[in-house]
Amino acid sequence: MVVNRLKQILSGEFIRNVGWLGGAELVNRIFRLGTTVTLARTFSTEDYGLTAVIYTIYEFATVFTLRHGIGAKIIQTKEEDVKTVSDTSYWLNWILCISIFVIQCLAAFPIAYFYNNSNLVLPLCTIALVYIMFPLFLVNSALVERENRLKVTAICNATQALISNIIIVTFALLGMGVWAIVWAMLLSTPVWIIINWRNHPWRPPKHLTFKQWQEIVKFGKDLIGIDLLNKLRMHLDYLIVGKFLGINELGLYYFAFNAGSGITMNISYNFTLALYPHICAVRNNYEYLKERYFKSVKTIATFIVSLVILQSVLAPIYVPIIFGQKWTAAIPVLILVCLSVIPRTFKDASSMLLNAVDKTRITLSYDVIYTVIFIAFLLISVRWGIFWLSLTALMIHILLSVIFNILAIKLVFSRFTLLPNFYKKLKL
Repeated sequence: MVVNRLKQILSGEFIRNVGWLGGAELVNRIFRLGTTVTLARTFSTEDYGLTAVIYTIYEFATVFTLRHGIGAKIIQTKEEDVKTVSDTSYWLNWILCISIFVIQCLAAFPIAYFYNNSNLVLPLCTIALVYIMFPLFLVNSALVERENRLKVTAICNATQALISNIIIVTFALLGMGVWAIVWAMLLSTPVWIIINWRNHPWRPPKHLTFKQWQEIVKFGKDLIGIDLLNKLRMHLDYLIVGKFLGINELGLYYFAFNAGSGITMNISYNFTLALYPHICAVRNNYEYLKERYFKSVKTIATFIVSLVILQSVLAPIYVPIIFGQKWTAAIPVLILVCLSVIPRTFKDASSMLLNAVDKTRITLSYDVIYTVIFIAFLLISVRWGIFWLSLTALMIHILLSVIFNILAIKLVFSRFTLLPNFYKKLKL
């Protein structure tokens, strides 16, 4: 009976998609392990600090390309509107991505001045070229996800990971420093164009069209805010540590993230990536939506909690052996960062639920409060060093994620919940 139940769970569409994505992540982590070891032994703390700044700016910039917002709209839209929304999204992508390319190149100079490091200017301008590639595959990628063919997405992830890690290791060993990261990101992105074009027949429209652009922008604007606030919570601590404690301390802190939550957070992301199209498919059926959501969250909890606890327990053993004794000071921070993945995963799952039923405004409103509180406590705790900053971040994630999860479940599944006046004003 237990065996049959296990077979039933593992044969589900959601688990199959997670399996493909998880397999791709496993491939990524195998190669990434070699990359992380190489960087740990060839990069200085300053190199890690500069890399953290470059990645942070890149992550913030991608929010404004509406990469996730437009994709989410394509996945969610009605079947009869898919062609129109896809064609319009293509042109919107070009407008947004070219704009962000120009803005980042101009912003590179004040950013370098802020950190008092001119070595940031050229890498930031070079990495901006990645945005010009986005419109060439984003629509195809979203349509693949809409059809629940996340096997294709997994192949893209694995192939890009292979190419990216080979480039990073090679260039790092040649002593190219942060340029190893920059060139890897730039040269591996075309993988998404090639694989998505080969696996979906949609092609860009020959004529300029902006039909239903208001609907796309209306849906996407909330997701821009949500995504931006997520990025702030994920990366603002890098900026705070770099500014108040220095680039070297940032390098130590960034290593803790890279070797800690970098592993588990990517696995968590794959689960929530598979969750969104899975629940969108039944968004108009209350009972099916409820069943799918809670069943999926239970599966996510089983995998993520087990993995996080295992990694946290083994951290004192594997860090000095794999990465070297010079990184042992980062172990306490690494453990705290790793534990924070658990509440963040449940928060992300609840956000996907609200997005699926068109309650993006609720997620956005709560995330504003969440982010303000998060930033305020980080600014207070940073004066005592990176350990206390990490502990503060973990406590805030736990408290505010629990509150959000309860709120989201009540809003979607409790038909008789009395909503506060604040949420009534949001026109639910």
